[in-house]
Amino acid sequence: MNSRQWFLPVFLGLSLAAIYVLPSVGDVAESAIDMKLPESADDWFLQTIPASEAELGTLAKDTEFSKALCLRPRPGEFTDDGKWIPDRVDFSIVLSGHDLNNSIHRPERCMPAQGHNILSSGNIELSLANGRSFVVKRLRSVQTISTSADMNERTQLNCVTYYFFVGHDRITHDHLDRTLLDMKDRLVRGMDQRWAYASASMWFGKVPWIDQEVTEAEADEKLMEFVRKMAEEQIDWEKIRP
Repeated sequence: MNSRQWFLPVFLGLSLAAIYVLPSVGDVAESAIDMKLPESADDWFLQTIPASEAELGTLAKDTEFSKALCLRPRPGEFTDDGKWIPDRVDFSIVLSGHDLNNSIHRPERCMPAQGHNILSSGNIELSLANGRSFVVKRLRSVQTISTSADMNERTQLNCVTYYFFVGHDRITHDHLDRTLLDMKDRLVRGMDQRWAYASASMWFGKVPWIDQEVTEAEADEKLMEFVRKMAEEQIDWEKIRP
């Protein structure tokens, strides 16, 4: 192996390790995302839910969570007793505490503990009505969930997840990019910042409460619409660099 072949991976490894030993600057710049979720967004109804014990036990104690079960009636679809049948999106924002190194990570790290077997990963650019655009990470997975109180019965559901990170003045879909931005901001700008990651997931295929099978394309279309709306409402775009 010549010097060029070994230099790059060694340099990258040392650069990533450096984020854990860089000194804290003191002042922390807040994320541009609003952690207070609305009760509704267009025709989506948001029901806030608490963070799981696994989430609380894994991340730093001052990590903040905003999570919601989001439901929207499917047009013209009702149960036999007249109740509307909903689409469902699981939405979550996790905001790093002051220990930035131990309170935020890629969702891929914790999703297996939530029953996800990740099958593929890609990127999608979303354009907003305000003229801005940003890229989200798209994950396709199969999620195993319990269907009985004793946890003995389980089923598998196809799932699409979008996520992205929001800092003080930047948005990125890439955890490595976020880490390098942290290093640059600490060394060049003299600034620590709190990052949040926002994620939205939707099941597709044979969803238990929906008679008609939900296609992957339908799930993508509805997730894009939902994430666009939440990004427009929850992010202070005046702070985000063009």
